[in-house]
Amino acid sequence: MNNILQLKGQFYKRKNTQSFGQVNLPKGAKVSAKHVDDLRKQLEGVKKFWENNPVIKGALVSVHYQRVVPKSNRVQILLGEIGKHPNDAIRGAKFVDEHIENNKIRKKHVFTYFVSLETLQKTIDYLVKCEKVIKKFYNDEISDIETEIINQGRYDDTIMKKNPFLKTVVDSYYVERFQIDQAPEEAKESSIVTIYKTGVETIELLSKFGIEMINAKMINETTLRLDKNEIEILQNNAPYLIAMQVKDFSKVVVDDLEQRDNEEVISIVSPKNEPTVGVIDTQFDERVYFHEWVEYHKRIDDNISLNLDDYFHGTAVSSIIVDGPRFNPKLEDGCGHFKVRHFGVARAGGFSSFTILKQIRDIVASNRDIKVWNLSLGSAMEINPNFISPEAAELDRIQCEYDVIFVVAGTNRSPKNIESIKIGAPADSLNSIVVNAVDFAGKPASYTRVGPVLSFFYKPDICYYGGDKSERITVCEPLGEANVCGTSFAAPWITRKVAYLIHIVGLSREVAKALIIDSAAGWNRQDGINYSMGYGIVPKNIQDIIHSSDDEIQFIMNGIIDEYETYTYNIPVPQDMNAYPFFAKATLVYFPSCDRDQGVDYTSTEMDLHFGRIMEKNGKATIKAIDYNKQAEEGLQKIYEESARKLYRKWDNVKHISETLKDNARPRKVYDSGMWGISIKTKERLLPKAGRGLQFGLVVTLKEMNDINRIDEFIKLCMIKGWLVTSIDVQNQIDVYSKAEEEIEFE
Repeated sequence: MNNILQLKGQFYKRKNTQSFGQVNLPKGAKVSAKHVDDLRKQLEGVKKFWENNPVIKGALVSVHYQRVVPKSNRVQILLGEIGKHPNDAIRGAKFVDEHIENNKIRKKHVFTYFVSLETLQKTIDYLVKCEKVIKKFYNDEISDIETEIINQGRYDDTIMKKNPFLKTVVDSYYVERFQIDQAPEEAKESSIVTIYKTGVETIELLSKFGIEMINAKMINETTLRLDKNEIEILQNNAPYLIAMQVKDFSKVVVDDLEQRDNEEVISIVSPKNEPTVGVIDTQFDERVYFHEWVEYHKRIDDNISLNLDDYFHGTAVSSIIVDGPRFNPKLEDGCGHFKVRHFGVARAGGFSSFTILKQIRDIVASNRDIKVWNLSLGSAMEINPNFISPEAAELDRIQCEYDVIFVVAGTNRSPKNIESIKIGAPADSLNSIVVNAVDFAGKPASYTRVGPVLSFFYKPDICYYGGDKSERITVCEPLGEANVCGTSFAAPWITRKVAYLIHIVGLSREVAKALIIDSAAGWNRQDGINYSMGYGIVPKNIQDIIHSSDDEIQFIMNGIIDEYETYTYNIPVPQDMNAYPFFAKATLVYFPSCDRDQGVDYTSTEMDLHFGRIMEKNGKATIKAIDYNKQAEEGLQKIYEESARKLYRKWDNVKHISETLKDNARPRKVYDSGMWGISIKTKERLLPKAGRGLQFGLVVTLKEMNDINRIDEFIKLCMIKGWLVTSIDVQNQIDVYSKAEEEIEFE
């Protein structure tokens, strides 16, 4: 097997030099005066409503678009406050389904904006003038050909100036209608509610309806816990203020377990300098044989009585992290033992999402030495297709702020539920590694729940052996050994691997996550239509993750995004008879900031990965990407947002691109440069340059078509090109870690 290589060298930076160009309708598009007038009437109705209901300092208005739209196709002038772009006024986003011919469904974007009444009137005035121009000069309908003529200078501006007219026309084309959306009456009990950001403080706003709010009931400025009566008051008096709502008390689907009698006295060596992993779970029983390896913190009120059941789940999860292979030799992973800092935040059977949300941030903030956290608690309720759960959003936020990574169980389906159901919170966390379970035959476990998240994101990320009825996982629980199955017990095996990669091998969390996903995907990955297995099954032994086969060259790279494009065109791939005899794949991972208030447009930063040969095109060096990604190339017709998301995972924080292995494949042509390149283009949804400073981790694999080991040749070529190449020798890394963690005694 070959060691993984780490390449260090100079990435180049480039600002975005592309201009927005002229404002035109898409090819073949038309806008009628009637449609513009309809939009005007709708906004006048919205304005009248808010004039009669002055509970907020402005107006909430929902914009229903014709399709899923990119940032560039959102309104550019309508609803724009003076000196600000309309995007600054967005307070939420969701998808709605439109049924079209042949029983197909088309997804459409809906954005909710918060603007002043003056801005509403200004927008109405734009629409009035626009309608007049279309009626007077364009026979009640304007086409893309006519907007091109206007851009050439042929335009009568007596009614409306050229630029605002064109922008109003284009905005009107993409907008289907304006209206005030109201939250459905979903919650009938205590719930975690998010209200739209308006010009009024939340406590003051709710007091107008007789809801007295205290800071202790708030997660942040817009997300809070309301009881049943408070929910009813808000739904009856101001349903338009509710952006999202989910039940607070989550029922845990109990993992299946069989107790085993084991009279054998079990012992374990005392801990030394092993890495510490964080576990947030139910309680831990300090009577078990490995108790010396676990630092236990009880985080529930002493007045709450506990029984034996409250200790089973948490103890079992920590037993896998500390000493899992002892009871499961088939799952020996070569990772050794880990210490655990265990926080008991819940009881068996159910928990308050609000309470745990309050706890997790405090726990992570107070334990900054821990970089890897296991969370095997999950809700029985399905996730919402239009927004991230409060629990997942908090995990995503924490991971951004504290440079940690969570490994989260994919949640279980109740044995009583035979139908396929969506995963439950917090398994919709995008920055976390979410783990589903398979049986020992590699098939989805009988209790499997499925993604996607927000109709698009692959969740779970990966899967691992969690046992099933036919063959279970063995754990240590308060009463001794037990045979169990569940995603709760698949996740800690991945936690062990992530902790090994970060603490022992010394990799960044970005590279560690990328390696885990890349190892699961392998070659010739098949996406399950039910999103049950994510990118695939992670190999059992850590050696299969940190090494590649003899016919593969695998290297990792770290980088930081400082400009629109971060790139290198200087990767020397070995040649054979003036051709590249390699298949290729790459996995990119980053941890973007996320905004739950933006609904389905949750991730704030997009990294668009291009990897392939360097070729000359129109006098410029370009990358011929292995996945034929052309969405950011200059001068090309824009790809529909829905297609860009499907084909190139636009806005996803994991990019995996791979070629298919074929027996009859031919080596690639070598272009004049003789080099390969990597380019990462960065886009922002909201604030320009908001993602600057984000780190990324990249794993690249080249597989030789003729089973020849060319790694030494690759290393030499890289060194000639100025790359610093390090072969990751795991034993050496272990020695370095052990030395670094030694306690120094002073005489």
